[in-house]
Formats: sequence, C-alpha cells, structure tokens
Amino acid sequence: MGLRRCLISLFVAGLCAVVALVPAPPIAAGAGDPVGAYLDSVRNEPGLLAAFLRDMPKGADLHMHLSGATSTESLLRFAVADGRCIDAATLEAGEAPCHTGQRAAADTDRDPAFRDAVIAAWSMKGFTPGAESGHDHFFATFGKFDLAGDGHAGDMLAEVAARAVGQNEYYIEPLVTPGFAAAQALAQKVGYDADLAVLRNRMTAKGAMDRIVAGVSKDVDAAFNRMRAALRCRSGAEADAACDLPVRLDYQVLRAFPPEVVFAQMLLGFELMAKNRRFVGINLVQPEDDPVARRDYRLHMQMLAFLRGPYPKGRLTLHAGELTAALAPPEDLRFHIRDAVFVAGAERIGHGVDIAAEDGAADTLHAMAQSHVLVEIALTSNDQILGVKGAEHPFGLYRRSGVPVALVTDDEGVSRTDLTAQYQRAVTTYDLGYGDLKVMARAALQHGFLAGADLWRGPDDFQPGAECGKDRPGAPQPRTSACRALIRSSGKAKAEWDQEAGFARFERRYGG
Repeated sequence: MGLRRCLISLFVAGLCAVVALVPAPPIAAGAGDPVGAYLDSVRNEPGLLAAFLRDMPKGADLHMHLSGATSTESLLRFAVADGRCIDAATLEAGEAPCHTGQRAAADTDRDPAFRDAVIAAWSMKGFTPGAESGHDHFFATFGKFDLAGDGHAGDMLAEVAARAVGQNEYYIEPLVTPGFAAAQALAQKVGYDADLAVLRNRMTAKGAMDRIVAGVSKDVDAAFNRMRAALRCRSGAEADAACDLPVRLDYQVLRAFPPEVVFAQMLLGFELMAKNRRFVGINLVQPEDDPVARRDYRLHMQMLAFLRGPYPKGRLTLHAGELTAALAPPEDLRFHIRDAVFVAGAERIGHGVDIAAEDGAADTLHAMAQSHVLVEIALTSNDQILGVKGAEHPFGLYRRSGVPVALVTDDEGVSRTDLTAQYQRAVTTYDLGYGDLKVMARAALQHGFLAGADLWRGPDDFQPGAECGKDRPGAPQPRTSACRALIRSSGKAKAEWDQEAGFARFERRYGG
C-alpha cells in the first residue's frame, strides 16, 4: 500500500484547496451531549458498543446485492429444499439429479464437514488469503451459490427486510437483475450499433422491450407477494415489523458482457424505472477490474449519459473506483469516478476507493461536495476484496472534502457482516462521535431514491423544510397541517420523520 500513500501525498496541495472551499465535516457530539458521552464511555467495550449501535437508527442500506445479502445458511436451506446438488470438488450448486462427482445438497444436513466446506466456499467465513486472493474468493462465491437462490427472491427480500428492521434501518434498496436472459437474447438478436439512438429504437421496436418489462414486473410482483407472506403481513398482531419497511430496487447491469448486452440491460433498467414504482435506480456490477469492464468503461458511461435523455427521471448510483494498483493498470485508476460523475451523471458512487489516484481528484471531490454526490462506503467489503482499510481508506478524505457519505454492507451474507458492524468498524477505526453517526444515518435516507419530497430544507442540510419548519421532527406526530400533509404524501419524508422519532426514543434511552 506504499503506492497508495504516495498517490495520496501527491494530491495534498490540491485537496487542501478543496477542503477550504467546502463546509467542515460535522462536529462530533461531545461535552454536554449525554448520548455522545455514553458512546465515548463504551467506545473500547465491543459488546456494549455493538448494543448501542444496533439500537441506534441507521437510516438506510443503499448498497446491498440481494443474493449476496442473503445469509449463506438460507441459500443452503433453499438448495436442500429444492433438491439441488453440489459439486464435490468446486462446491458449486447444480441441478438434480446428481451425477458422478456431485453430492445432494441435503448431505449438508448429515455431514457437518461438508456443510462447513460449502459455507466457506459460498462466503468469506474463515477465509485467509493465500493461493486465492480475497478478491477472487469473494467474487467466486456468486457463481457457486447462484442456482441455490433461484425462485426465492421473495424469501430473500423478507430476510433482508427483517434484518434491516432489527437493526433500526428505515429503508433498503437491494440490487437485483431480473430479466437478464431475456435482455441478453434481445441484444443478440438485434446486434450492436454505435448509434445508440438507432440501437434503442431496434430494441424497443414491435414491443420487444415492453414484453420484457411486463415479464419482469410480473415476477417482481410475485416476489413481493411472497415477501409479505413470509413476513405474515396479513396476520394482524403477528405481522413482522418489516412489513412497514419501504423496499425499493436498483436494477443491476452486468457489465462484463458485450456492448449490446450491456446496453439492453441498461435500457431495461430505465424502462423499469419509468413503468414500475418498485425500481428506482440503476447500477453497474461485476468486478470493475474485469478486462471487458475496463475496456468498455468509457462506453458504458456514454451509454448511461445517452439514456438519461429519453429517461430524464432515471436515477443512477454507480460502482466506481473499486480498484487498486494490484488489480488494474495505472491508466484505469485515473478516471472511473470522475467519468461516473461528470459523464454519466451519477448521483451516488459505490466504493470510490481509488479517488486519490485519479486525474483531477481535487476537482472531482469539489464537484461531488457541491453537487451532493454521496459515496456509499463499504468498509468490510473494501477490506476483504481490495485489502484497503484504516488510514489508507478514503473515508476520511471524502469527509474532509465535504462529500456526503453513508455506510453500506455491499454483500452482508457473503461478508458475514451487517450494517451495525459497519458502524462499529467506523467508530473504532476513525474515532467518530455520535454527531458524525447521526449525520451519516440522515444522509443515507436523504440520498436514497425513495420517491417523495424531502423533510429537510436542502441536501445535507438537516433542518426542517418549509412544510415542517414549525414542527419538531421526532415528535410522535406533526402538529401543523402542512407537515402532516407532507408526511402523508411523501414516502421519503415519512421515513425521515420516523427516523427522527427513532432518534428521540434512542436519545432518551442512552442520554437518561
């Protein structure tokens, strides 16, 4: 990591100029704040700190891949119930009937050693880098357990929603890829055209894309119905609290495919956002260091910029800068975040780890701060995949530059973590105070793509807007009719109000 420290030092002069032009990071709660004082008192006591942070309202998890967020044990349970097979050598899930070299997934219920081996292959449990890197092991898990999750999207949504509510989150935005096979088939039939307008017209001709959208919408409706059934949402007093959690979806585009396939997926995502209220954003996934993903990165940003034209209400959150010099050549470390922001118009950036190595990093940070482009910070994931942690992580750089940040899990099932653990890691590594945590929790909700007007008067300005200016967020109910009307009409404002009520309860408990 000496190279990274060197790269950071090269930008110090420019970055100082940025810091001088933007607001200072939020001041941590300190003397006179009993909740902040309590946090300080348990900062070095892991058990008490974990309990405190689990109870604390944590806004939203804005970056969680649904299959990777589902616990490995649940995926294995699905495989057993569906009669799947598991390759004895590769530990990849397969279809029944089992052939030579495969074992029934049900064998994991009878053979503890086999079960442990499958869980280790499908997650980061017990992983130690050696012949296989953390990067390679992490991404390989998806191919191994992929089939196990087939047909269980509703159960996976129920699991991640219940977990989120248990940690006092108020919104989640899972990443999913329904309709990939249909989009790929359409792309292969149409072929590629460098004129993106022509390509879009070919893919939408004769209702071809409309049929894919309709099929995805039907499948997603079924998944949400199954989620609500699994959570017993019609069972009155027995209904899970997660029934009331707002859940929206980001369409994830697999970017290590030929250009026509990537474009078809992007087009499907924008069409879904326009026609299905459950889809609120688009992201690009698969390893950013993949040769195809690197080769076509600039083309992908141009495709997204083009599609923003016919779909002006589409929202973008992009994996960008999930790279190090060990994974990609220097030229690929110089522009990914910048192009995601300036070319594609991303409203949020996922990871953003290599920012200090980019050309014009100071300008990019300044623009992100001024335009309120939030960075989704995945501390555990960045450590496991990239080996970047502690002082070498740009978390502090973003905060010092006035760029809004939110903590996210990325793949809490694969990583064997949760959002509480991300907050705990941030507190212990970066000496954050309660005020810092509260700002990040509020930012996570505000920068989510949940529809509706905002409770707050401006981006990253957590003072009530005009409608609720005479009310006290955190009260059981708004007093004024204008504020009540806002809460009724806006899913986002309601989630933000509910979180403020959660903060009030939390602060009474820990500030007593």
